[in-house]
Amino acid sequence: MTTGQGSAGNVLAAICSFFIPGLGQLVQGRLLIAIVMFVLAAVLWIVWLGWIIHLWSILDAAMFKPRS
Repeated sequence: MTTGQGSAGNVLAAICSFFIPGLGQLVQGRLLIAIVMFVLAAVLWIVWLGWIIHLWSILDAAMFKPRS
């Protein structure tokens, strides 16, 4: 997959995160942040604030730039 903001890989990752928070980060190979986002979203959905983490997950996956 190509890398960088706006690339096909990031678009796919953002779509994955749309359905399950953290899945896009997992697709990008970022295991730790994927787990953090998934757990935070799950916990915060209990008090109806999970949408904040859910949106953060989507935006993070879409705008990810790997370090060179």
